[in-house]
Amino acid sequence: MNNNIERHALAPDLTISRVLTGLWQIADRERNEPSLDLAEAAAAMAPYVDAGFTTFDMADHYGSAEEIAGIFQKGRSENRPQLLTKWVPKPGPVSREDVKAAVSTSMKRLQTDRIDLLQFHAWNYADPRWLDCLYFLQELKSEGLIRHLGLTNFDTAHLQIVLHSGFEVVSNQVCFSLIDQRPTLDMIPLCEKHGVKILAYGTIAGGFLDETWLDREEPAIDELPTWSLMKYKRFIDAAGGWEVFQRVLSTADQVARKLGVSVANVASRYILDQPSVAGIILGARLGNRNHREKNLRLFGFSLDEESRHELKRALSHLTMIPGDCGDEYRKPPFLTAAGDLSDHFSGMPSPFEKTVGTDGKTRVTTGTIWEDICGFSRAIQSGNHIWISGTTATHGQKPIGGSDPAAQFHFIVDKIEASLQSLGARLSDVIRTRIYLRNVDDWEAVSRAHGKRFAGILPANTLVQAQLIGEEYLVEVEAEAVKND
Repeated sequence: MNNNIERHALAPDLTISRVLTGLWQIADRERNEPSLDLAEAAAAMAPYVDAGFTTFDMADHYGSAEEIAGIFQKGRSENRPQLLTKWVPKPGPVSREDVKAAVSTSMKRLQTDRIDLLQFHAWNYADPRWLDCLYFLQELKSEGLIRHLGLTNFDTAHLQIVLHSGFEVVSNQVCFSLIDQRPTLDMIPLCEKHGVKILAYGTIAGGFLDETWLDREEPAIDELPTWSLMKYKRFIDAAGGWEVFQRVLSTADQVARKLGVSVANVASRYILDQPSVAGIILGARLGNRNHREKNLRLFGFSLDEESRHELKRALSHLTMIPGDCGDEYRKPPFLTAAGDLSDHFSGMPSPFEKTVGTDGKTRVTTGTIWEDICGFSRAIQSGNHIWISGTTATHGQKPIGGSDPAAQFHFIVDKIEASLQSLGARLSDVIRTRIYLRNVDDWEAVSRAHGKRFAGILPANTLVQAQLIGEEYLVEVEAEAVKND
């Protein structure tokens, strides 16, 4: 095995190669090769491990990727690969049995009694059932079925909620490339503070960050041959378009020529050198020797200061991809291969129950004991006006966000958004918020969080200090909205 390949300890008992081999393309291949030979594909993993690329990244929905990896690793006592997978449940209700069944399915496919790293994806933060998934996953981790938990496509606010709510996660897998610099805004500072590592994908933009695309005519999305290229063409469009992309590609090519490497090497090394990045995920069509040889060159050079400066200057001409990490899977513009979420699920269920009373008013309930005891609704709609009750960071009987006021606030806004979604409204319909703080010293952290969640909405707002009921609660928020049909 090649000992020159950089490695990183995600945890004391889990060390990965800093270049991970992504198996997403197996699903892409199976569009055109429905009779893919699993044993042959599994055998094609061996040269990667022999070359030192011992870590593979996959997911429950990457076609036969888990089965292929399971066939490969079965019975290997030496040079055992690290198999990282993901669980991406469809939106809606979830039980402990559902979660255990999903984990058991992946274990069976991987032919293992414990998953090295299980990375969780949530589609709708407004639906608090994503927290149930994490609670159940943490229980299975305690039982030994999962070695470590990670996240995938989590934004900064919700990683903050996770970290302050007692969940033990070691990583967050997000898109990060010369084209997509979102992690540099808020994600990296939060990860550095808490010791969470970033696993970066999309680092070579599906293959666009390659000298073969230099000075090429702009392709149409529907003419591109792979899902990866279709997806990252949307990223290029969102980042300013083909002309600006060519400027970045030209600079990367100049740096590559100066250092005697490829554009993909330069693009990959740039991301590997960013704070908190434990590794980058480079997709591979198993059996392609050229990929391995090119990737090995990553560990034989470094970017000098002049090269970094040239790249940063080129990046300054790009438009930042909108939103935070992972937003491309939750709100427009959907930067997916299809341009929407139709290939992932058919619909988004309502987070909470609603009832229409004899008075014509529609009420939302969340099932908490206090709604019955105190006789109130979480939200009530009359006409197109919606009022949302004072809301704290509670899910069932569990306090969320720990002692971090911003994390509590973010979860409260999720609950407000859930009430609005249940009534067919949106967070952008909010016209007023009222914030009650236990500790006045928390005003700035909460105000900044309000600024992030309501940027562009700009409701009327009042913030006051109050003696909240329940010592664990640092923040309470109520809201009003006008539904725009």
